[in-house]
Amino acid sequence: MSDFVSHLTLGFGVALTLQHLGLAFLGCLVGTLIGVLPGLGATATIAMLLPVTFGLGPVGALIMLSGIYYGAQYGGSTTAILVNIPGEGTSVVTALDGHQMARQGRAGIALGVAAIGSFFAGTVGTLVIAALGTPLTRLAQVFSPVEYFSLMVMGLVFAMVLAHGSLLKASAMILLGILLSTVGIDMETGEERMTFGLPILYDGIDFTVLAMGIFGIAEILRNLENKERRDVVRQSIGRLMPNRDDFRESYKPVVRGTLIGSILGILPGNGAVLAPFVSYTVEKKLARDPSRFGRGAIEGVAGPEAANNAGAQTSFIPLLTLGIPPNSVMALMVGAMTIHGIVPGPQVMTTNPSLFWGMVASMWVGNLMLLVINLPLIGLWVRLLAVPYRLLFPSIVLFCCIGIYSVNALPTDVMFIAFFGVAGFVLIKMGFEPAPLLLGFVLGKLLEENFRRSLIISRGDMMTFLERPVSAGLLLVAVLFLAFALLPTVRKSRDEVFDE
Repeated sequence: MSDFVSHLTLGFGVALTLQHLGLAFLGCLVGTLIGVLPGLGATATIAMLLPVTFGLGPVGALIMLSGIYYGAQYGGSTTAILVNIPGEGTSVVTALDGHQMARQGRAGIALGVAAIGSFFAGTVGTLVIAALGTPLTRLAQVFSPVEYFSLMVMGLVFAMVLAHGSLLKASAMILLGILLSTVGIDMETGEERMTFGLPILYDGIDFTVLAMGIFGIAEILRNLENKERRDVVRQSIGRLMPNRDDFRESYKPVVRGTLIGSILGILPGNGAVLAPFVSYTVEKKLARDPSRFGRGAIEGVAGPEAANNAGAQTSFIPLLTLGIPPNSVMALMVGAMTIHGIVPGPQVMTTNPSLFWGMVASMWVGNLMLLVINLPLIGLWVRLLAVPYRLLFPSIVLFCCIGIYSVNALPTDVMFIAFFGVAGFVLIKMGFEPAPLLLGFVLGKLLEENFRRSLIISRGDMMTFLERPVSAGLLLVAVLFLAFALLPTVRKSRDEVFDE
């Protein structure tokens, strides 16, 4: 317990410096803005803002990017409730009952419950990270390259099964990501790999270029295809603070949603995205009158919003303790850490404790800031919803081009983000989800590196992955999970869940 308190004291000492408070506030503000404005998500925004963080210290950069992530979760609920358009994928469920509450003149109550539930869930999620951080890191420190390889294989299998769409397409995207990670000069042998004789590919594909292209530019192209329509609520927002009856109806869903989100957020793949859907289903099954759902049930806002934010917080656990990104946003965090010379994994806590605990403490500070940012500024967010996309998207494309050119001053980088943007758009149109590709790209280098180390240690014996108990256990879990997902009944129900 004393270690827990001393670690949090160190973390708050780092997070409460003037610079880090400012960066946390900036991240939360930008995240909320992105969440409020439909069309761009946290993944695309973080990808586009990676070049901005190059001039910051590693702690400040990660605090700001983290603020954008969970700020977008907050902001997405505002758009879902007021406009019936989810600002974030995780806010889809909130729109079902939140917008109906707004139509009934209870928009303020829906927004208030969403903000308070999110704050509670974020606080619990932060405490879960702080509690699990040390034991998981100690466990990971005994891992050899063999166990790390098997852990990454298991993570990629989870990402494949939990990804939206068909398993075949998800596995194809993961394999494509791994393939792209091998482009360039092999550092072990000095051989060129898939460079096609182009000198610009000798150093491999830049992570920032790929992320900005397949998420930023591709997302803009996808949104331009959709007709702009907004069902903005005309009624007054009303009071924001829920009364006693509202609290009585919403506190249990908030607690259950927090528990669901905290557990699912740790899972690789779309665990954090699935959390609000699972919470909504649970609340509907537990309700005395399920017919109320979809017509303005406050439980349909409170539970999913808590699950959403708890999942966003606990998705940092595998990243900070094991160095394994559970979703595309965490993959971008791995990229940001690598850019700043930090090797993700258990050694972060021992070699750079101020980074680890500073990020943990900043999450609670960020959640408090978001509570202050969201509720008093509702009027401003409503006015921002009137900004037309035709003005918004050209500005974002220009910002992307300037940002990526400023990194290496290479015109080819601008051409590459255009290429990956078009490629990402085509993949989305064909039903391929880009998130597994980025996970495969980030983990590809680590996968290859640990595979090679394992074979060097075992003198080329492939059985080493099965002879070591922990490695064999992780691979067994991966095989069983994949086999279970391939069962016809499970696959059918999985497709139905994603369609719904």
